[in-house]
Amino acid sequence: MRRHIVCLTFDFDAISGFIARGQTSPSWISRGEFGPRVGAPRLLALLKQYGIRSTWFVPGHTIETYPQACEAVMAAGHEIAHHGWTHRPPASLTREQEEGELARGNEAIRKLTGRAARGYRSPSWDLSPHSVELFLKHGFLYDSSLMGDDCTPYYARSGDVIELEKPARFGSATALVEMPIHWAVDDAPHFEFVRTETTVRQGLMNAGAVGENWINDFLYMRETVEWGVLTYTCHPYVIGRGARMMMLEKVIKTASDNGAVFLTMEDAVAEFKRRKA
Repeated sequence: MRRHIVCLTFDFDAISGFIARGQTSPSWISRGEFGPRVGAPRLLALLKQYGIRSTWFVPGHTIETYPQACEAVMAAGHEIAHHGWTHRPPASLTREQEEGELARGNEAIRKLTGRAARGYRSPSWDLSPHSVELFLKHGFLYDSSLMGDDCTPYYARSGDVIELEKPARFGSATALVEMPIHWAVDDAPHFEFVRTETTVRQGLMNAGAVGENWINDFLYMRETVEWGVLTYTCHPYVIGRGARMMMLEKVIKTASDNGAVFLTMEDAVAEFKRRKA
């Protein structure tokens, strides 16, 4: 049976990503504050309008800094998943630090929701050689940080050996489901203008053009696979501005009109595992 799933996911970084990069002046912090103050309420209203349950990857820092905003997400019926405690990518941490982030973030999520997270997404989408092993140790069912496919989940590997002067030696598949993502269907690289002393990321793309690409990614999945999952990644402080909200609503309406089924990531993972059983 043909079935095409869309997972709307929101990385609720708030101010944690700026702090992790050392950007702590009032102007940087105010950019993150737009998320819980303005973007998240707008998104919750839009999702309610269309009857969509989504997945929010929330750092523990956001949960403890903006508890009311996170409680509103949970109360609206959305999945709360793990996005670190700080917004530091696992690849930048020692194994002990990475495990500490998992435990601390899960404790914040447990206090908010009454249970540990089922899914994880890496800040900056950069896992370490230890990540998959640690996810399994801490009871995660899925990860959403890798780019090895576009609309077909797969089982993540552990134990790869990657060296410059030798052929890659790939590890074994694990029980961890990978829900693939990509920068092309992430709002931040398209829209966020970032200027530092040494770099400029232009961002500020035309929202209509980005939305057309996102719609075409869904239509391509619909035409080329019998069953698939397309994941869109958004950030409340990025997508929550006017033209971008209009773009997101157009993506939702067009995908829905073309047969999209909107699921939380946890529910999409469960359906994938049933199909593979």
